[in-house]
Amino acid sequence: MGRYQILGLLIFLPFLHYSLLFASPPCPPDQRDSLLHFKNSFVLHVEASDYCHSYYPSYPNTKVWNKSVDCCSWDGITCDNVTSNVIGLDLTCSWLDEALYSNGSLLLPKLEVLLLRSCNLTRFPYFLNSLKGLKDLDLSFNMISGEIPEWFWGISHDTLEKLIISHNLLNGSIQQLHWKRLFYIDLEKNLFQGQLPIPPPSTSSFYASDNDFTGEIPTSICKLSSLKFLDLSKNNLSGYMPPCFGDITNLVNLDLSSNKIQGRLPRSLVKCTNLSVLLLSHNKFTDIFPHWLELPQLYSLDLRFNIFHGMINLTALRLSFPALAYLFLSNNFFTEWLSIEDFSNTSLSIIDLSHNLFAGPFLLPSPVTIYYSIASNFFVGKIPSLICNATKVEMIDLSHNSLTGSLPPCITNFSTHLSVLNLGMNNLEGTIPQSYSWGNSLVTLDLSQNWFEGKLPLSLEKCEFLEVLDLSDNQIDDTFPGWSNHFKGFLDIPRRTDLFPKLRILDLSSNNLGGPLPANLIMNLKAMMNGNNGQETLSYMTRSFEKSSYNDTLSITLKGREIWLPKILTFLTSIDLSHNSFKGIIPGIIGDLHFLMGLNLSHNHLTGSIPSTLGNLIDLEWLDMSSNKLCGGIPRVLGDLVFLGYLNLSKNQLAGRIPQDKQLSTFSSNSFSENLGLCGAPLSKQCSPGLSSSTFNCKGHENWFKQNTVWIGYSSGFIIGISIAYIAIETGRPKWLAQGVRMLERRATKWMEKPMLKAIKFHGQ
Repeated sequence: MGRYQILGLLIFLPFLHYSLLFASPPCPPDQRDSLLHFKNSFVLHVEASDYCHSYYPSYPNTKVWNKSVDCCSWDGITCDNVTSNVIGLDLTCSWLDEALYSNGSLLLPKLEVLLLRSCNLTRFPYFLNSLKGLKDLDLSFNMISGEIPEWFWGISHDTLEKLIISHNLLNGSIQQLHWKRLFYIDLEKNLFQGQLPIPPPSTSSFYASDNDFTGEIPTSICKLSSLKFLDLSKNNLSGYMPPCFGDITNLVNLDLSSNKIQGRLPRSLVKCTNLSVLLLSHNKFTDIFPHWLELPQLYSLDLRFNIFHGMINLTALRLSFPALAYLFLSNNFFTEWLSIEDFSNTSLSIIDLSHNLFAGPFLLPSPVTIYYSIASNFFVGKIPSLICNATKVEMIDLSHNSLTGSLPPCITNFSTHLSVLNLGMNNLEGTIPQSYSWGNSLVTLDLSQNWFEGKLPLSLEKCEFLEVLDLSDNQIDDTFPGWSNHFKGFLDIPRRTDLFPKLRILDLSSNNLGGPLPANLIMNLKAMMNGNNGQETLSYMTRSFEKSSYNDTLSITLKGREIWLPKILTFLTSIDLSHNSFKGIIPGIIGDLHFLMGLNLSHNHLTGSIPSTLGNLIDLEWLDMSSNKLCGGIPRVLGDLVFLGYLNLSKNQLAGRIPQDKQLSTFSSNSFSENLGLCGAPLSKQCSPGLSSSTFNCKGHENWFKQNTVWIGYSSGFIIGISIAYIAIETGRPKWLAQGVRMLERRATKWMEKPMLKAIKFHGQ
């Protein structure tokens, strides 16, 4: 060995000795064996971690634990860098099934962090009682039920800092939280009752939302000087907000929404200068707009669904809340703006002023606004073209106001992000702009109940993501062949097969549309042909926009009375072309819309027979072809539509015996009245022996039609199915929704009076 090699070795030896001296030993054998014994006490099952598939990686990390490998390298295990004692055990989403219930101890004396999120637990593991040094305990997203056992309050009494038991089924009241060092407490989404527990003075984060806590907010909460995050939303808290709330000067996020708190806001809140989020919606606060708060860091202000009232000074608002990005004021009693300013000089990305008493001229959004709603107010005047400066906007709802004038031509193509445009129920006039561009994101277009006239925009074909199209109750004068005659031909398959492939709601009722029914449009409605493409999870037709959302809503006119459903389930599909001047036959291609639930072709000039292909519409719940000139017999296949709860074939020229089998026998005479050629139950006119519906066709039935009379009435039951589905999904029980709705719907048609459906319209909220 050379001189330099020996010299290098002598230099290296001290470092080698130092490294060996401080190298971490393997984990203690007793802790390793305890973990292996623990592993063998439960089975693994993928369904035990169902929740995790959408939020956390789901895999059996204990499966690879074995004695030949240092337990400090096992998945889910954390060891101390010096002593190699196990200090962390993370079994989140590890497929544990019916586990952890042994009365024995888990021999990990130095364990500090235990994470058992989504482990299919149904009760508290008793081995927790043997862990004396825990700092962080997470038992969330399990199915632990009943009251918290007495012994639980004493675990790791002097060390516990973080306690998460949210998303379980725990009930009963909660004792005083005595842990000395506790700073993070999460009790969300349980069934806790009684008075709100007060955490220890060390607490900085306290989450108790989605429970059933009652009574007033205790004034002792004001003593939590370290508190930064407080969420008491979605409980049954009542009374007033404690006047001392301003003593919690470190508050950053305060959420008291969805309770029954009343009265004025405590003026002491001005001392909470660090507040960035203030959420007070869905309460009974009665106050003016809080200009006086003057919070320089306030980012989100939510006062929705209260009794706030009076005027708002936009200049003062900008000075009081210079950092404000989210402003939610809907469903209050605000009346007007004290300044002539609008929002164009602000940095508000969400502006929701809907459902108030605001009047006066139109208010422009900010150029950075993504969500803008002034719906259901008393705004007047024209929509200025400057609205098109809001190039980032994704949702505009100006419905239910008194806006007038024509639309600025840019309104349909100024933002490629715009997915909802709702201008319904105003006094707008002129023509619908023709400037829809390729690449637009429109999903909902509602221009209903205005005075628009002229032609249907040819460029609508570029709205390839459109799901809801409502142009009803206008003065549009056009024919569908004119809309799409740049395709091949009216009854031919168009060259493009992607026209409105996502459209689920089509309402063009109450216009001046004429010509034949649009067969070339119908054959392209892929969403009505293919449904939800196998998706089993039911949800609402809701568009999400950052911290807000827009719901398509359903307005149904029954016997002159409007019924309003605030949310629509995604399985709903409907076509309403009623109260127009369509002529010719009903194209048989309509029978390809297998997922169609509602079809209204009433009050047109349609002729020919009822196509037997309607028997393919197995999901159809309401069908209205009244007030046309349809002839021939009633197809027996309509009786196979087991979900059909409403049928109106009145005021036509139908003839022959009304089929008596299956679903057709459940309807009253009102469904068939004023067809002078029809006979048999439920009509009072008796049929000649041997007469059937197939005896008559359109060619030879005119003489028969003139010989008979029947009386008129209206009935339906289709609304039951949609309403029950709406209620069912609100209960959080989607697994049995489809089966239950169908069963109740069939029963309901037997005892509910079936009122007449005049029209179906969709409006945003």
